[in-house]
Amino acid sequence: MGTQVAVDQMLPALPSSAGEARRLLRDALPGGASEEAVDAAALALSEIVTNALVHAGTPMRLRVILAPSAVRVELADGSVHLPLPRDYSRAAGTGRGLHMVTEVVDQWGAHHDEDGKVVWFEITDPPPTEPSSAPGQVSSARRPTRPSTLRVELTNVPLLMHAAWQEHAAGLLRELLLTRLDEDASAIDEHAAASAAMSVLFEQIPEPELGEHPEAIMATALEPRVSAEQVFLDLPPEAAADFDVLDEMLQIAVRQAELGNLLSPPTQPEIGELRRWLCAQVREQAAGGTPAAWRAPIGNPPPPDPRSFHWDAASVNTSTSALIAADDTDQIIAASPPALALLGYDQPRELVGSRLICIIPTRYHQAHIAGLTLHLASGRGPLLGNRVAVPVLRADGSEQVLDVQIDSRHLPDGRSVFVAELFG
Repeated sequence: MGTQVAVDQMLPALPSSAGEARRLLRDALPGGASEEAVDAAALALSEIVTNALVHAGTPMRLRVILAPSAVRVELADGSVHLPLPRDYSRAAGTGRGLHMVTEVVDQWGAHHDEDGKVVWFEITDPPPTEPSSAPGQVSSARRPTRPSTLRVELTNVPLLMHAAWQEHAAGLLRELLLTRLDEDASAIDEHAAASAAMSVLFEQIPEPELGEHPEAIMATALEPRVSAEQVFLDLPPEAAADFDVLDEMLQIAVRQAELGNLLSPPTQPEIGELRRWLCAQVREQAAGGTPAAWRAPIGNPPPPDPRSFHWDAASVNTSTSALIAADDTDQIIAASPPALALLGYDQPRELVGSRLICIIPTRYHQAHIAGLTLHLASGRGPLLGNRVAVPVLRADGSEQVLDVQIDSRHLPDGRSVFVAELFG
């Protein structure tokens, strides 16, 4: 038997299409296919249909092509954004699907077509000894040319905060979608528009390389290395409207997180301002406005966290070691007498209640905000538990380099406390 198209079917942009796609695939596979190959194909197809639903929100065309000892599955949708595996942590609420696809298929890829894109994968039964090409090949071939492009200029872009915002925002949007699916017919379309806007930013704003070792991170995660003087975004003029949807959806999601209605934590004020700035730059420059550089907000308090918080600060307040404790909103909640003396404060009230960022030099502010955001969103924390030499700000504004070790303590109610020991 030669190659044949066993399925060529349009699927609506509905959650039920994932199950229908699996049914069509299983019915099309020959009876001699191994159970492992059938399960792998169904798992990979579920993932790419789900991605198309939440990131494209358009009708899909499913094609299943059978060849001797192999199956090729293609899914076309109306989005021009090619899928890119994202290096989110295992604890992140999103971003791991394409890595899973890579693990269960022999090869996969994506390319543009006249109406959007096609994501495909192939499974050989039995598996080949050596794959014919590297998995995950994403090609921009056949991308349709567009008569005009909107160029948006972003100035003084905080690259580390943008990378952290991408991961946190993706989790917020995914949770918001799940809460709206059953009662809001526009949920998938709006999620797809917001995801398209985030894809534009993810594809065109670079992420700085910091390394993994704590000393390497401290040496590189500081201004101006973690910011870009200028970044240009190129997008179709009609895509500017997606950024208005993104801004609105994340405003809703952040509010729900602040009310405790989502699993994702509330965001730091600087992260929220970054989202508003990015969306405003696209909106205003699409209307003929001029670029406005990013300026980090100064002195904004963290958002309230409605979750209960029960932690006895006495162990820090009475310690003979130099300890400072902060909660997961970045607020200092306790400081021992040796820590106060080391930093030049006379009374606990002069420091307690302030944000932890007040004792961090400005050039490290972006790294601190991004690191806290990633830790709360996914548990990532390369500096936690390691003794690292860092500069700290004293009460008189002078800097002093101290060895610091920060440990995270997870509380039964889901909150976290960070305790830093300072070594003078």
